[in-house]
Amino acid sequence: MHISARSDYAVRAALGLASAYPATISSASLATEQDLPRKFLEAILADLRRAGLVRGQRGVEGGYVLTKAPTETMIGEVLRAVDGPLAEVRGRRPEETAYEGTAEHLQELWVAVRAAVRSVLDEVTLDDVVRGKMPSHVRRLITAPDAWQPR
Repeated sequence: MHISARSDYAVRAALGLASAYPATISSASLATEQDLPRKFLEAILADLRRAGLVRGQRGVEGGYVLTKAPTETMIGEVLRAVDGPLAEVRGRRPEETAYEGTAEHLQELWVAVRAAVRSVLDEVTLDDVVRGKMPSHVRRLITAPDAWQPR
C-alpha cells in the first residue's frame, strides 16, 4: 500500500485536532506542531471539511475542530477524504476488475487486499493512535516477527 504525503499529512493533522478535541486549533498551530507545509495543510483541511470530518471556525478563537469525537473518527475516513478509495487497481475499484485465463481469480485477491486494509484503517480511531492503544488484532499484526522487516 502506498501512503501519499497528502494522506500522511492529513492523518497527522487529524491527530493534532484529536488531541485538542473539542477545542479548535489553528492551521498555523497544526503546521508548526507537525512540521507541515502550511499551504498544503490548508488544502488538506479544506478536503477534510468538504468530507464533513472537520469544521472551521472564524474569529479570535477560530481554527478547526473535528465534527465527531476522536473515538468515533476512523483513520480510513481521513485517508478517503484526501486520497479517495483505499484500494484501487489501475484507477478502478477491485470489484470492477475482470480477468481471464490464468489471472481469472486475481480479482478475488485484490478484494481480499482491500478487506485487509479496511480491517486496520476502518477499525482504528484517531483516539486509538493518539493514546497508542491499538485494537488487539492490530497489535497482533504489529508484533508479528516479520512486521518490521522491510521487503
